[in-house]
Amino acid sequence: MPTVIEQLAEFAAGTEIRNLPDEVVSESQRILLDSLGCAVASLDDEGAQRGVSYGRYLGGAEGPASILGTGTTTSVPGAAFANAELINALDQDAVLPPGHVTPYVLPGALATAESLRGSGEKLLTAIAVAHEMSFRIGKATDYLRDIKDGVVAIPDVIGYSSTLFGAAAAIGVVKGLSRETLADALGIMGSTVPTNTQRAWMMHAPSTTIKYQLAGGMALSAVTAANLAELGHTGDREMLDDRDYGFPRFIGTSRWEPAPITAGLGTEWTFTPFQSFKPYPHCRVMHALFDALTEIVETHDIRPDEIDAIDAWGESFVLQPVWVNEDIRNPRDAQFGMTHGLAMAAHRIPPGKDWQTPEAVLDPSVLELTKKASFREHPDYTAALRGNPAARRSRVEVQARGTTFTGERAYPKGSPSPDPATFMTDDELIAKFRHNVEDVLTDADADAVIEAVFDLRNVEDVTEFTKRLRPVLPS
Repeated sequence: MPTVIEQLAEFAAGTEIRNLPDEVVSESQRILLDSLGCAVASLDDEGAQRGVSYGRYLGGAEGPASILGTGTTTSVPGAAFANAELINALDQDAVLPPGHVTPYVLPGALATAESLRGSGEKLLTAIAVAHEMSFRIGKATDYLRDIKDGVVAIPDVIGYSSTLFGAAAAIGVVKGLSRETLADALGIMGSTVPTNTQRAWMMHAPSTTIKYQLAGGMALSAVTAANLAELGHTGDREMLDDRDYGFPRFIGTSRWEPAPITAGLGTEWTFTPFQSFKPYPHCRVMHALFDALTEIVETHDIRPDEIDAIDAWGESFVLQPVWVNEDIRNPRDAQFGMTHGLAMAAHRIPPGKDWQTPEAVLDPSVLELTKKASFREHPDYTAALRGNPAARRSRVEVQARGTTFTGERAYPKGSPSPDPATFMTDDELIAKFRHNVEDVLTDADADAVIEAVFDLRNVEDVTEFTKRLRPVLPS
């Protein structure tokens, strides 16, 4: 009987573009476009610049892979590290259970594809494989929104290391590694994954600027595992079958249900109904509230200085130090501060990179309004979540002009849900991309990238569009 890792390797090695359902192709293209825009939008962020600098330190000033948006190249490991940091820097990257997936699984595959002048078809297949695999393995372990005894209970150990099997597999798909080599890559990955440190990040505020897990380090570890297997190192193929001494024990999960990892693998694609995109560069837990609050202040043309109070009710599990922190020192703190996020939304700053400039984050008007905002658990949140895992029951009240304005949401914009309006359309994702790359790319380059990504299966060489992700030269 093949091990779980051997079955995953068979899936990765055997997946071909012609066998991908249309919705998987579409979602993989959308993930790529969104990620490219997120990376370019982060170029001025101090935290992202640290990642870019370290990527260059790893890989030097020249190489076969690009650092997105900079017009410069470096080694595959260096580009993977830098681009992971860029994609994740503003916290507006795509999300999929177990949480963040894309910034860890895409950079290594993209850098590898550039280095080989690989086809869009290969990259597209790799993106699909990585997200499907990450979703399946993530669902086998503890989840941030698991309900126990009627309440949402945060696991003692939580994080995104489970995504790295998909990340290593994606690199192997681009390289065309054999099933046997892919199995070794996944086994090596299981033995070398970073520890899951997200719970410490939650509990210690103000939080670290490397966030829940260091995106660059995660991507780099996947590059290492895949390439060591190609060079001949062997991996532990029982890693996902051994509850007592294998991967489940390494990451401290209390739940390990591996059967769904391989059920229908290769014939059933499960990740697309759960793939979400983020309109706001802020922790996803607040997005439904931002939607409701933005509608209120725009509909009634309410100025920030007219607001006496903002009271919000939403997700129950986020009443933890990192989210209730109001000591906002930099954009990283602001990405998770709930009351600060409400103040930002009330200022009607266009969602995107504009939210994360130090000037906006530390604007005295925003900081003053933060003091007038509050957040509490929505009494119906858990019941709604039990009925639909995409539900985010949210309510906001704005007191201004002697009146209380109220807004409610059941689902945030960007997630598939029973409400068709929450789905983020191609046109909306393109608009987000254009806003994120403005003042960096020319309109012609932006158009070329969009066209190439939505026709990815026919792109012969991915550098055809990555080379267009370059800064506008001064006139």
